[in-house]
Amino acid sequence: MDTLKIGQYIQHLRKAAGMTQKELAEKLNISFQAVSKWENGDTLPDTGILLELCDLLNTTADKLLNGGTLAARERRLMRLEDVVTGFRYMESIGKLFGEDCSFFTGMVEGINEKMNMDLLAYLKDPMTREALYAEVLIQGILSGRTVDMEEIEASFQNKKMVEVIRRYLAKAGEEPQA
Repeated sequence: MDTLKIGQYIQHLRKAAGMTQKELAEKLNISFQAVSKWENGDTLPDTGILLELCDLLNTTADKLLNGGTLAARERRLMRLEDVVTGFRYMESIGKLFGEDCSFFTGMVEGINEKMNMDLLAYLKDPMTREALYAEVLIQGILSGRTVDMEEIEASFQNKKMVEVIRRYLAKAGEEPQA
């Protein structure tokens, strides 16, 4: 961790919030010298007050500890193979526990209600199954993950889905639109 970069970011956020070191320190029940040490890069905030500090500065802990930046390459890679495996595991629950088991029916009913669809029917058709894969990948992108477009292009039959995924990546700043 770059303590100087983190300190500069804390100072930037504190000033943007219109607070002095003393005011920030009082809100955290610490000394203003502690805040000064953070901002000079001498020390880091204690984990016991990190979340409260982030709330006061209107940032997240990961962004604060990265000095205000989240490098695109730090985004966790979401593999299509893992998504496919996840759906296979869901289907296996019905086979292993029985399709009338409340664990399986509850899972399916919950997904159907949340996604406004018929999961089991979607899983039976190759085109709608692929749409489910795309939906999971897009949700991953929206929550800060990334995907390998070469893998997507090689695996997806529906090229319109590939373009939709590519657009979501571009919006997330991951890949230029083609």
